[in-house]
Amino acid sequence: MKKIAVLGSTGSIGTQTLDVARQNPDIRIAALGAGHNTELLERQVREFSPSLAAVWEEKDAAELRIRLADTDTKVVSGMEGMLELAAWPEAELLVTAIVGMIGIRPTMAAIEAGKDIALANKETLVTAGHLIMPLARERGAHILPVDSEHSAIFQCLHGESRGQVSRLLITASGGPFRGKRPEELEHVRPEDALKHPNWSMGQKITIDSATLVNKGLEVMEARWLFDMGLDRIQVVVQPQSVIHSMVEFEDGAVMAQLGTPDMRLPIQYALFYPERRHLSGERLDFAALSKLTFEAPDTDTFRGLPLAMRAAEEGGSVPTVFNAANERAVAKFLKKKIGFLDIYRIIEDAMDQHRRIPHPDLQQILDTEAETYEWIESRW
Repeated sequence: MKKIAVLGSTGSIGTQTLDVARQNPDIRIAALGAGHNTELLERQVREFSPSLAAVWEEKDAAELRIRLADTDTKVVSGMEGMLELAAWPEAELLVTAIVGMIGIRPTMAAIEAGKDIALANKETLVTAGHLIMPLARERGAHILPVDSEHSAIFQCLHGESRGQVSRLLITASGGPFRGKRPEELEHVRPEDALKHPNWSMGQKITIDSATLVNKGLEVMEARWLFDMGLDRIQVVVQPQSVIHSMVEFEDGAVMAQLGTPDMRLPIQYALFYPERRHLSGERLDFAALSKLTFEAPDTDTFRGLPLAMRAAEEGGSVPTVFNAANERAVAKFLKKKIGFLDIYRIIEDAMDQHRRIPHPDLQQILDTEAETYEWIESRW
């Protein structure tokens, strides 16, 4: 029996994790955590009968306790509740499906408690990789990537010597605006940016895909996950989203992981690694596919990637500023308070004004996030 806790159970990754659980009766859902969607969380609790449920606001928790009074599920709230969920003794693995830097402390708490991590919260490693990876090694915790790109690299590296890797090749679809010039993006609307050509994802990550910020975050995450220098990680646009990423070895051989764009595959692989299991769904039809195409990312138009590389190269607290500025800018764009290209301007301005902290501890990371939010709100 695989006993798991899911932090962010009502979001895109969380709900697909529960889809995997439905197909695998030897998965036991020990705990579920969500933000504010208490209606869906209640339905999930009644279906999977976890012993713990966590929500962010205490008022939501109070209401949920009343609605779940006929169950044996304990309901907790706030960061303390999320930390309790992360260290819940009935779970052996935590799926971090929550979006944003709010996932850092629960991830660290789970590692401290001896849990393995199925990592879908890329901000954790982007901003605190220098803290997370040493802690995981010290505690013997496995960090199992859930992002399709990192899962693809992880699968390609299975059984291979890391010392023989030449490059990691992270693929990108190019997003809904691939091929457009900056002047064409001045007046695009959130509903336009949310029309991803291949993947079904949450709003924030879909906007990040449109700006190529997502690929920058993935490069920074890959650096920590696979202990690889930035100069050995390359982004390649693969518009069909069939090749999820590749690894080039020192002899010139390239291994790629291919599949339909279905997030349940990397989720299930992380949950049962190294075992593979049947997964329902479509299979690749190569005759119908007919061709795969590749191109370099347009970093002049989609400045999220070069800005991310700058943040990664400067290191220290700068990736936190990059990530926090992007989070706040995307939220403003979704509320139609700023334009699409303003996302880049906010990120760049925030990075320019920041005084770098070379080796930030957890509190300094969280303080940097708060200071970045405050700076943006005072100017935008």
